[in-house]
Amino acid sequence: MARELRWRIIVLQVVMIVIFGFGAGLAFWGHNFTTSQISGQLQPQQIFLPKGDQLQATITEINEKYADLTPFIAELRKYEGQQVLTGDQAHVFAESYLGVHLRDIDNGKPYSVLSSEARTEKDPALKAEKDANVQTAFRGETLRSILNQAWAFSIFGTMALYAVIGLVVAALAVGGALVYELFFAKKSAEDTVRTPSYAPTRA
Repeated sequence: MARELRWRIIVLQVVMIVIFGFGAGLAFWGHNFTTSQISGQLQPQQIFLPKGDQLQATITEINEKYADLTPFIAELRKYEGQQVLTGDQAHVFAESYLGVHLRDIDNGKPYSVLSSEARTEKDPALKAEKDANVQTAFRGETLRSILNQAWAFSIFGTMALYAVIGLVVAALAVGGALVYELFFAKKSAEDTVRTPSYAPTRA
């Protein structure tokens, strides 16, 4: 290829390596920032996944009443007794452990329904019971929402980590091509200056 085109390709490869490297660094920072923020927000909450008899009771209730939650059983066992510090742990706690207890409140009625029923209840004894259910549901659903938001943000952190890997691989591939172009590629005939081996003769 022409010398000018060859050096344009080399410059383009250098630019691509810089861009991929910058992108990888930025994605790695995003991954670390997201992970540290999630851990920093969850650590002071002192939330622990169930263990021992508490774990077994939760698993038994899931098997007996909530078949849609059975996929979480393996995760509950995996994180048994651990403090909730990651997005995955937060999701497991929110959907399985909290999910079971929230469904136990008045046949799983959400906070909005329980609150409406409590406001219209005339019997003082029943109203006190419904008010207690409203408070429990509100706190449980709020915590569940917060934990699931932590899990959602952790997904973006994981995607950023995958982006780091992809960008590093791309940078290495372009870097390999650049090294080949600089040190191993053969110059084309157009780049080679040929000197005549004999002087032309006049007729």
